[in-house]
Amino acid sequence: MKTAISLPQDVFEQADALARRTRKSRSQLVCEALREYVSRHAEDEVTGQLDRTLALLSEPPDAFLAAAVQRTLEQSEW
Repeated sequence: MKTAISLPQDVFEQADALARRTRKSRSQLVCEALREYVSRHAEDEVTGQLDRTLALLSEPPDAFLAAAVQRTLEQSEW
């Protein structure tokens, strides 16, 4: 799919130089950069959704269980 975007001159020049150095087209360079950016932010979305779900499912800690866990951790070698 073709699209047109506007870039600041310095960003365009840096991207153009990188494309030449790596022997890639500007289109390929922009595509790879966008894939990486989107992939990085998709993980944040998944983590956020898991955090929200766990917050809904979490119950206040049971005092007996919390004490048992504390004793177990104190007796364990780290």
